[in-house]
Amino acid sequence: MEKYESTTVRRCARVLAMIVGISLLSACAANEQGDKESNLVGTLSGGGSTAQAVAQDTWISHIQRNNSRVTIEYDPAGSGAGKVQFLAGAFSYAASDAALSDEEAQSGSPRCAAGSEAINLPVYVSPLVLIFNVDGVERLQLDAAAVAGIFNGSIERWNDPALVALNPDAELPDERVVAVYRSDDSGTTENFTDYLHQAAPAEWPDEPSNTFPYSGEGAQGNSGVVNAVGTGSNTIGYVDASRAEGKSVASLKVGGSFVDYSPEAAAAIVDASPLLERENGSDIVVAVDRASTAAGVYPLVLVSYVIACQTYADAGEAVLVKAFLEHVASPEGQSDAAESTGSAPLSESFTDRVLDAVRTIG
Repeated sequence: MEKYESTTVRRCARVLAMIVGISLLSACAANEQGDKESNLVGTLSGGGSTAQAVAQDTWISHIQRNNSRVTIEYDPAGSGAGKVQFLAGAFSYAASDAALSDEEAQSGSPRCAAGSEAINLPVYVSPLVLIFNVDGVERLQLDAAAVAGIFNGSIERWNDPALVALNPDAELPDERVVAVYRSDDSGTTENFTDYLHQAAPAEWPDEPSNTFPYSGEGAQGNSGVVNAVGTGSNTIGYVDASRAEGKSVASLKVGGSFVDYSPEAAAAIVDASPLLERENGSDIVVAVDRASTAAGVYPLVLVSYVIACQTYADAGEAVLVKAFLEHVASPEGQSDAAESTGSAPLSESFTDRVLDAVRTIG
């Protein structure tokens, strides 16, 4: 993609997000139809993850600019909604921050050919971050136990001794902590609660879930959390790092050091983590090691998936999905997404693995 085109895509996505909200991001891509003809023809429907929305916009723009007879429509309805609608046959593919279970993958979708499974393809890796808006505080340092206490309600005020001990140089106010969580079922929440369950099991005994298990202030989608934190007082919330621009972001304790998020640190934890065992070798699910204390890793990371049929009932749909996902997982697609969102490109070896799985789609 030419530099001018990449700049246009980023500007379009960011302006739309600020002015009319994330739900209209897909219209930006849909309007960027190119005039380059190819053998690809048809329309795809996808939806799900709001964390992937800007990346999806970037990937879709590339495909449509280079294939004038292809249209891809993406609805950022949330990971939970994306999975449900894919399994019901409403979408050609889904984007989700939580992978399909073995049972869900084996059940597939009405769009899949008889006997075909669905597969999970990890294509979007991004740090999750804790954005905060606390009176008089510019830098905030937290460990997993403190984060768990904030979000389970056991840490009620910002000058709690546990927070003061982690932030000796900060003047933490004697104000109530307002923890903002995702009110919609969200893979972002599942990744966040997985981090807390692994890294602070005593403070967060709850199993990971896409439904937030405690009370607090709920907000719809990543954009809703950003708005609630930004317009509130003494607030904190968890969001995809692509939504953190211009916001104060907490540092997390990993081992003996406080670590700031970065795409490189996010990619490092994925490469260091095992894969779940699945019967289908093309079904790739990462078991992120959230409790890692290794140097150079950031464990609060979002691994987001595209979910597709391995074999489609409609051969034409299969051709389009395969072509689209080959670009998504390619070094070029990963680089474009990183440029527009700050995500972590897949490593070379992981890219090869995902592309091998994509090429089994038919």
